[in-house]
Amino acid sequence: MKNTSLLLLIIFLFAACNKSNDTVAPVIPPVVPPVTDSNPPQYGTPFGGVPNRQDAIIYQVNIRAFSNQGNFAGVMARLDSIKALGINVIYLMPIYPVGAVNSVNSPYCVKDYVDINSEFGSLSDLRALIDNAHNKGMSVILDWVANHTSWDNAWITSHKDWYLKDANGNVMSPPGMGWNDVAQLNYSNAAMRLQMIKDMKYWVYTANVDGFRCDYADGPPFDFWTQAIDSLRNITSHKLLMLAESNNSVEFSTGFDYIFGFNFYGTLRNIYSKNNTVTAIDALNKNDYLYATNGQQVVRYITNHDVNGSDGTPLKLFGGTTGSMAAFVVVAYMKGVPMIYNGQEVATPFQLTFPFTATKLAWTPNPAVTNQYKAVIAFRNNSLAIKTGTLTSYSNADICAFTKEATSEKVFVMSNLRNTTITYPIPTALQGTIWTDALNGGASTTLSTQITMQPYSFFVLKQ
Repeated sequence: MKNTSLLLLIIFLFAACNKSNDTVAPVIPPVVPPVTDSNPPQYGTPFGGVPNRQDAIIYQVNIRAFSNQGNFAGVMARLDSIKALGINVIYLMPIYPVGAVNSVNSPYCVKDYVDINSEFGSLSDLRALIDNAHNKGMSVILDWVANHTSWDNAWITSHKDWYLKDANGNVMSPPGMGWNDVAQLNYSNAAMRLQMIKDMKYWVYTANVDGFRCDYADGPPFDFWTQAIDSLRNITSHKLLMLAESNNSVEFSTGFDYIFGFNFYGTLRNIYSKNNTVTAIDALNKNDYLYATNGQQVVRYITNHDVNGSDGTPLKLFGGTTGSMAAFVVVAYMKGVPMIYNGQEVATPFQLTFPFTATKLAWTPNPAVTNQYKAVIAFRNNSLAIKTGTLTSYSNADICAFTKEATSEKVFVMSNLRNTTITYPIPTALQGTIWTDALNGGASTTLSTQITMQPYSFFVLKQ
C-alpha cells in the first residue's frame, strides 16, 4: 500500500512540473490493494497442549446435528463427555456462512471465509468453545474449504478473475464433480492464493484455533498446499495440525501431518460386506504411507459425516455393536490415527443425513459401548508401542492380528472380523510367550499353538 501511494505521488509531481494548458491529465488505472502481511492481534494464549502427530485422537463434530440447539453452545455442553473418551483433538465441521444462490444448504458452500454462520452463534461463542476445549486439554481444528466458494461469495463480484471460467467468460462449478451449488476457484491466480492463506491465518490469530482439516484437498494443486502450510508453519507461536481430506500420500510431501484413510475404510467395509480377505489391509499399511516421514499419519475411521449419511451407520456396516468395536480396535491400534464421528461412542442407531438439519443426536446413554471406547482409547493413549512401535502383521483371511513393539513394550492384537467362530493359529514366533490382558484386568496368559475366537471378538495383550 505504501509503494502504491509513493508511485501516485511521483506521477502527480511529474505531471505538475510539466503542466501546460494543452496537457491531458494522465489516466491512472484503479489500483487493487495487494494482500498485506499484516495479521490480526492474537486472541488468547496459543495452546501448549497440541499433541504430536502420532498421539492424536480426533473427534469429528457435526455442529448442526450434535445438539438440539445445533450451535457452539450445544457442543460446549458436552466437552466433558468428549474429554472422558480420551479425545485430544476436536474437529469442527465448517463454521462459515452458507451461500444462498444455487444453494442446497451445504456447510461446504462458503459465503465468507472470515465470518461465522449465525445459526452456530458468534465469534465470542466460538472463542468460548475453543477456550473451554483448551482448558480441558483438547485442541480444536476447523474445516477449511479451499477448492470452491458459494456463488454469492463477495469474491465473485470483486475478483471474478479468482475463479475458473469457461470459454465464454462464465464462472464454472468444479468440473466433473456435479457440485453445482459452488463456484470453482482458479489456483493459477497468485492474489487469490495469498488471500486464501491470509484468511486461514485469520482464524489462528482471531480464534486461537490449532489447525485445519482441509476439505477436498485434491482440488487445489500440491504447490498451493506447500505454500499455505509453509506460511502457516511460520506462525511460530502456534503448533498447528494439518489434515488433508485426501488418500494421496503425495500430500505428505506438501507438509500435511495427516491424510484421510478413504482406502482403509473401503477395504474394511468390503471385508465385512463381501468377505474379502483381511490381509488386504497389509498392502494399505505400506501404500498409504508412501512419502510419510517424521511421524506423519493416516487418519482412519469406521464412519464420518459423508459415509454415515451415504452408506449407513457403523452398526449397519460392521456387524452391530460387537462387530463395529472389532473394527475400531483395528482402526485404533494397527497403523494410523483414529477418528470418531459424534454419536459413534453411544452406538447411535440412525444416520445423520445431509444437510444435517433434520435429525439431532439423541445422546441416549449406552454405557456398555461408551466404556469399551474409553478402554480402547485409554490403552492407546498410554501405549508407546501402539502409537510409535514397529508393526508386524500376522493376519490371515479372517483375523486381523499384529504386534507393535517399541523399546521395552510389546503389544499383540487379534481381532476377529467375521461373524463366526474362528480358530486362529498362533504364529510360531509367539508360541509359548507370556502376556497380560491389556483391557480386562491384566490377567496373565501363555500363548499356545492356536486360539479360538468368538464372532467379532478381540484380544489385546501386552508384555
